[in-house]
Amino acid sequence: MKKYINLATALIASLKPKSKIPIIDSYGESMLTQDEQQALMEWLFGSLMGAGYIGKAHLIWDDGKDREREIFTALMRNEPIFLYRQGARPTPTVEGYVWRLIGEHPSLRVYQLVVEGEED
Repeated sequence: MKKYINLATALIASLKPKSKIPIIDSYGESMLTQDEQQALMEWLFGSLMGAGYIGKAHLIWDDGKDREREIFTALMRNEPIFLYRQGARPTPTVEGYVWRLIGEHPSLRVYQLVVEGEED
């Protein structure tokens, strides 16, 4: 039942107009200092803009909680989803998708959600 509610919420969100300005929504509790969070956000904004993406992106502070609703919403809107791993390994994601490590970030804790099989 929960999966259907998440899917319905994501479907409704997909009908909203897309953002024309760069914005990153974040979910969860970060264990980083304010300066570390700001540096990560600046790096992420720079990476998105460097790739030519202007719009909304999503960052999950991996606190082990279920973020299926946020993931489905972003997927339905075709918006990039990132995860900052705070534990030993990232929390599993929705079926058919995997977290791909972004090796360009010096912490080696930043991942992007990609379709399973396209993680190269």
